[in-house]
Amino acid sequence: MADDIYEVFAITYARHDRNAAANFIGGDPHDGPMPLNYYVWVIRNAARTIVVDTGFDRRGAEKRGRELLRPLPEALEALGIDQASVADVVITHMHYDHCGNDGLFPNARFHLQDAEIAFATGRCMCHEQMRHAYELDDVLAMVRRVFHGRVCFHQGTSEPFPGIELHHVGGHARGLQSLRVKTGRGFVCLASDAAHHYAHLETRRVFPTCLRATTRSPASPARLLTSCRGTIPWWPASILRHCRVPRHGSCGSMRVPSAQAR
Repeated sequence: MADDIYEVFAITYARHDRNAAANFIGGDPHDGPMPLNYYVWVIRNAARTIVVDTGFDRRGAEKRGRELLRPLPEALEALGIDQASVADVVITHMHYDHCGNDGLFPNARFHLQDAEIAFATGRCMCHEQMRHAYELDDVLAMVRRVFHGRVCFHQGTSEPFPGIELHHVGGHARGLQSLRVKTGRGFVCLASDAAHHYAHLETRRVFPTCLRATTRSPASPARLLTSCRGTIPWWPASILRHCRVPRHGSCGSMRVPSAQAR
């Protein structure tokens, strides 16, 4: 396999049962069950292993009322990933469910959009509604990494690794970034919270957590989709039907074949 072609794995680590009305601005007229599954992603080939987001731990789950299905360290170990050997972690944005678990990757360099850390440490955090999705300890941990030279900042679109692109899309968070990943069957867009469910892409409705100043999503993931074999939203339980569970599937991980991505 060439060093710019990857396999992509989705690790399900937590869940929140809720109805559809909680997932759209303005609610949903049907308001049936529409749970959120929480994922961390692994992109790897023979040359490198890249982790996308770091989730939250048991303390974070209890504080936010989420169900922790399996701690991330156990899931990573089941995939054969040595946490200490992971060299690069992409943080799509700094909400509590994407950049927790401080210390999980002690030697990694973290990739982040300039706009996101500026937002998470700036004047907007003076307002409860703006800071609700952020955890102080997670923000402090990222600032410490900056001072230790372990954060690589990106602005807009970049290709930090062969076959992996970062795209600043904003919307849900000021510095939200999606990924475009080259696989053996074409490119896949990992949308992150630019699209929580397929319904957000299909109906162009928006998740309630959204910044008015950067309402480019979900249009940006839609544009990325035109150059990809599929787009994977971050949350839906329905992602299970687009994945193949490997033999070590007891870890809650799923291999994402790009040809079946929607």
